[in-house]
Amino acid sequence: MGKKIAVLASGNGSGFEAIYNATANNELDASVEVVISNNTDAPVLKKAEKFGIDNYLINKNSINGDKTPDEKLEEVLDTYNCDYIFLSGFMKKISDPIVEKYKNRIINSHPSLLPKYGGKGMYGTFVHEAVIKNKETTTGVTIHFVNEVYDEGRIIFQDSVEVKADDTPLTLEKKVKEQESKAIIKALKKVFSS
Repeated sequence: MGKKIAVLASGNGSGFEAIYNATANNELDASVEVVISNNTDAPVLKKAEKFGIDNYLINKNSINGDKTPDEKLEEVLDTYNCDYIFLSGFMKKISDPIVEKYKNRIINSHPSLLPKYGGKGMYGTFVHEAVIKNKETTTGVTIHFVNEVYDEGRIIFQDSVEVKADDTPLTLEKKVKEQESKAIIKALKKVFSS
């Protein structure tokens, strides 16, 4: 019986696609059970629908009643009873009660070699701009567990890419994204087998 994964994403969810493809071709013994976004226009919700995966929009405008978005998120996660939660560009901090409940079961992908270029506000292009500005020669991707502090959870797997003199934030982002898809699968395999 494979591992059940919930994916949280705010945009395209490229990590979601990497995981879905790896499960579809039996490279990863798992299934994506549910996709949750906090962004009304997130393309990841349409992708999940196309793949026949349950998906939810959870933000302050989408829920009614007496629950906060965090409480609603926790309720949905509990309903699906997933083994792991994967954050694929999820632009909202996970609440402490969820982090505590799913300790060492929430996994994030970050587009740098942590601890460098992590923390609040360090995501997407901002990371790549900082890497180039500081004339780094190497960057990469870090897959790590999530704890109460941004990007400070235990590292599961890192993979590096070379920063060339002519790289721009966009070319660097493309290189890191290509590496990220492979790194996510390697990291999940490592976690599943431990």
